[in-house]
Amino acid sequence: MASYHKMLVVFFLLTIAKSYCDDEDKVKVSLYYESLCPYCSDFIVNHLGKALYELNLVSIVDLRMVPWGNTQLGPNNTWICQHGPDECSIDIVEACAIDLLPEDGLSFKLIECIEKLNLEGRHGEWRSCMNSLNIDQKPIMDCYQSGKGYNLELKFADETNHLNPPHRFVPWVLVDNHALQEVNYLSVIRNIKLYSNNISLT
Repeated sequence: MASYHKMLVVFFLLTIAKSYCDDEDKVKVSLYYESLCPYCSDFIVNHLGKALYELNLVSIVDLRMVPWGNTQLGPNNTWICQHGPDECSIDIVEACAIDLLPEDGLSFKLIECIEKLNLEGRHGEWRSCMNSLNIDQKPIMDCYQSGKGYNLELKFADETNHLNPPHRFVPWVLVDNHALQEVNYLSVIRNIKLYSNNISLT
């Protein structure tokens, strides 16, 4: 899985570079994930975050994050999260952050901080991320406690469940609406060559 994440970043960087040179429009990147999934946390913290900020690609990326993943809907709009009730709660918190933090990059920085805590086995300390980033907790907590966050998650559920093709694992990444599939080494080399020659992947 770690090697797959490295492949995702290669595709991510090459696709961004190609699209930016073509029309200078922002590249649409959508990440479908779960807040307590270790593979998702690793991708957000160690791959996506570094690509966006250490390589300064954030200015040409339109990033959409959708915290739902493999969560299952139950009767009466209840749901069961793959990694337990804490994941359901933190998914809602992250959904509220995505909705309420208008400043570019701030919602990502909050999510990145929470995901780093998850990698360290400290996801229960997620409120500390709002303190360290000087984010007012009240709007996010109001969203979480009022039911607004619940409704945001139902919208994310609908979006995730209507992906075409359906997601097969998480993290699931779309670049300009093209799903990045898990591929073998030879396929990676072939597609890198295609991208480098400005040939779209089909």
